[in-house]
Amino acid sequence: MSNIIYRTNHNITAKEVRLLNEDGTQVGVVTILEARNQASQLGTDLVEIAPHAVPPVVKLIDFKKFKYQLAKKEAAEKKKQKGGELKEIVLKPFMAENDFSHRLKRVREFLEDNNKVRLVVKFKGLQLGSKTFGYEILSKAAQATSDISMIDQPAKFLGRQILMTLTPVKNKSETKSSSQSESEDSKK
Repeated sequence: MSNIIYRTNHNITAKEVRLLNEDGTQVGVVTILEARNQASQLGTDLVEIAPHAVPPVVKLIDFKKFKYQLAKKEAAEKKKQKGGELKEIVLKPFMAENDFSHRLKRVREFLEDNNKVRLVVKFKGLQLGSKTFGYEILSKAAQATSDISMIDQPAKFLGRQILMTLTPVKNKSETKSSSQSESEDSKK
């Protein structure tokens, strides 16, 4: 929830305010005393929602209901945000081409959904003697997805695994076509 502190009732210091009803319809510019009287008559709070406006905007609403509406609005905005997560795909230094292509397909899906992808090559037992195969498979994956991603963290060996992070990049042709359509619209 946001850390904005809203002034209510007698904490509002402006002499004149722009008053809104609970449903958002505008009552008009009134003195703070008139606004407080209306709030007490309706049994609601007077909440300052735009303190920097001239005159400040206040709303007749129950403060708990107001906070609940704000929390609901923030939750809806958070839900709309997609991507930005870190997804992990585990590879092996010696894997069949079909397994590799299936995992590469998943990597592409994650990148297209605007998620970062961490590629991990895990080694078991004697495979540790063949670290070069791990680096090769990571470079092969990076080259296969180079049209939609860039390397955020290069391949690094840690313990029994090699890690590399890919970050999604906007498609250059999409950005060119959108900028061209914007320039054509501005010419008209």
